[in-house]
Amino acid sequence: MFVIPFPQIDPVLISFGPIAIRWYALAYVAGLLLGWWYLVRLLKIDRLWVGVPFDGKPPMTAEQVGDLFVWAALGVILGGRIGYVLFYGLVYNTQYFLDNPLRVFAAWEGGMSFHGGMIGVVLAIAIYARRVGADMVKLGDLVAVVTPIGLFFGRVANFINGELWGKATSVPWAMIFPHADLQPRHPSQLYEAGLEGIVLFAILNLLIYRYGALRKPGLTIAVFFAGYGLFRILVEIFFRDSDQLLFGANSGFTMGIALSLPMWAAAAFFYWYAVYRVPVAPKT
Repeated sequence: MFVIPFPQIDPVLISFGPIAIRWYALAYVAGLLLGWWYLVRLLKIDRLWVGVPFDGKPPMTAEQVGDLFVWAALGVILGGRIGYVLFYGLVYNTQYFLDNPLRVFAAWEGGMSFHGGMIGVVLAIAIYARRVGADMVKLGDLVAVVTPIGLFFGRVANFINGELWGKATSVPWAMIFPHADLQPRHPSQLYEAGLEGIVLFAILNLLIYRYGALRKPGLTIAVFFAGYGLFRILVEIFFRDSDQLLFGANSGFTMGIALSLPMWAAAAFFYWYAVYRVPVAPKT
């Protein structure tokens, strides 16, 4: 059977004695910096802010984007690691963390939860919006547009680390992951990079550029939550291994599915907010 060789990429890009620069960490840096750049670019496109509720005035300035991304970075790192430990580490590998409590802080080795990071970012946006007197939903729309950039780099980093592999399969693009076993498996990290990163980014940008989705605050958030929830559940059902199943070995119900389902409820709320709430122009 034909199997694509797994690329032997050292997870450590370069090291200086005990200090190591890992691809995993660089993926987060790249995602944040490119998201920052792209968001500033969006703010400079005048046609996106014509009419109610913006009346020609974007919801934030280019200078404020840097401050927001500092808060967002803290939300991603703290929320992502805490979420991983709570949702996965203590559920599936309790004894390991009890025996090695300091590993709770070893985020640079991998082990970050998107859902935990998302909660952290939501809290960061809420705190920042309150501090500067901005509309939290409008800021959330902007962050939702650029989040797939970070998701793409994060999943590629998972692939480089050889973690989060898929089920054993005979598809022509199957790979043998060095930390798994000798069975060819789905490169599920790349599926997620394509769906959650590239496809979701394309959908969101189509909506804001062609259909003016940003002029209905909350709509972009709704589409992001619905799209991510759908894509994540698809990957979990078809490609995840069975070591994170809930409710029994044959349930097919993973922690990833359990954490993604509430995103559809959140999507429904923000869709209602966007469609049925009457927008108002900013005060002058």
